[in-house]
Amino acid sequence: MLDTITGTQPAPSAAVVAGAAAVAALLVLLPVTWPLLRHVVTITHEGAHGVAALLSGRRLMGIRLHSDTSGLTVSKGKPTGLGMVLTLAAGYPGPALFGLAAAATLASGRSLAVLWGSLVLLALLLLQIRNLFGLWVVLVCGAALVALTRWAPVETQVAAAYLLTWFLLLAATRPVLELARQRRRRRGGTSDPDQLARLTKVPAAVWLVLFGLVTVGTAILGAGLLLPGG
Repeated sequence: MLDTITGTQPAPSAAVVAGAAAVAALLVLLPVTWPLLRHVVTITHEGAHGVAALLSGRRLMGIRLHSDTSGLTVSKGKPTGLGMVLTLAAGYPGPALFGLAAAATLASGRSLAVLWGSLVLLALLLLQIRNLFGLWVVLVCGAALVALTRWAPVETQVAAAYLLTWFLLLAATRPVLELARQRRRRRGGTSDPDQLARLTKVPAAVWLVLFGLVTVGTAILGAGLLLPGG
């Protein structure tokens, strides 16, 4: 089993890679699928907050995922300073950075490692979930990955790894755009950019632009790794 996870698999055809990209784009753009699959983005968003909190020396107290696709990560430590800034700043770029890491893994030929790595990260996240809805969302996602890795043919697993990676890369920018639209109507809120603005004195709009540049730039880099000849 370990050899299968850490070993390499044959690269899919260009049609499979392009097809996965097209399907991922539709999942992000269609109003029917986005409200449901946005929970996947929230999982990675809050997971990024949690990872940044731990790496910056803060104590992670728990994560909540809500039915409206919002989330909350609570950490304990100094309420100001670099650690808090890094923790807050990690959320919106998180899905894109996870997607880029997955793209680099796929480029090395380790497609199944993307699925198993995602499963391990979900298991670690599960330990930090502090509400029933969040528990349900993580368990559903985990069950889907378990079923995929246990019973699906290798070719299907490889295609699914590409689909998940494309989805993270392409979906990361949409929440940034949604937040920008919300802030036009209501300012001074509790969003990540608003909290960062209060901590750093850098306007929330600047943080939003930065998040947009990171997510778009990461999607371009990831696409270069995934597309044939990249």
